Amino acid sequence: MIEVEHLTKRFGNTKAVDDVSFTVAEGETLVLLGTSGCGKTTTLKMLNRLIEPTSGTIRINGTDVGGRPVHELRRDIGYVIQDTGLFPHYTIGENIATVPRLLGWDTTRIQQRTRELLAMLRLPESYLNQFPDQLSGGQRQRVGLARALAADPPVVLMDEPFGALDPVTRVGIRREFRRLDALQRKTIVLVTHDVAEAFDLGDRICLMDQGRIQQIGPPKDFLTKPANKFVRSFFADQRLNLQLQTITVQDITPHLTYPAGWPLTTSVADVLNGLDETSSGRAQSADVMTALGQFMSHQTV
Repeated sequence: MIEVEHLTKRFGNTKAVDDVSFTVAEGETLVLLGTSGCGKTTTLKMLNRLIEPTSGTIRINGTDVGGRPVHELRRDIGYVIQDTGLFPHYTIGENIATVPRLLGWDTTRIQQRTRELLAMLRLPESYLNQFPDQLSGGQRQRVGLARALAADPPVVLMDEPFGALDPVTRVGIRREFRRLDALQRKTIVLVTHDVAEAFDLGDRICLMDQGRIQQIGPPKDFLTKPANKFVRSFFADQRLNLQLQTITVQDITPHLTYPAGWPLTTSVADVLNGLDETSSGRAQSADVMTALGQFMSHQTV
């Protein structure tokens, strides 16, 4: 769905993005991860030409974005940012309807789509006539997501979409994000500096440093097959938590003393969270942690 080839962006003598290439498959979520200033947000903004590249090619669904009128391109791409970017003088209903209205949808179709999105994101219809400053941060973030999805674009770009939320709200919305059927069908590129968020939401992660890609692949590969010293050190302080989050029952089954009936795709973290504090639960927990250690000892790190 998205093809990026030799993308470079210079600001004066500084290369913010330096010869970056990657693809994103249809229906895949790719997370651009890295520290501040690594080039991830600049890369994201070049995809919908909020920033024009110095050189390189970007194709979406086979079409070079450089050859399309900017306003048409952006109408076909959903965009969600950290502070939601809602128009403060528009009602919630008017904010969600922004792109469908530009596309010439009739009133009935817009109203139907708006109500569908509110229901999907667990927002009451009574919010339609309220204004953004009347909603909480988490509610505004849901409205921002609804606006990005309103015209049902095939591609959604997300720039630190949960960064302005408190930790509890952030985790809750992230959980809802994973469950949304509407997002399962989208091709998503998401920028974050939150490692746990990247592992939680990404089908693949693209780790950047100083404008260049250091490694790209499934989350698990960053723990078991780090490409270089930078990758290894980037995840070092969260290594155990990330292992629990990404390693599944299938991975550790050969090392379990007492295999239980957990689905093979269940993460070790979910298994441990589901065990009770009885003596049998504690015994199973110890067995799982031992199996995890044995599994990791056989991996390349």
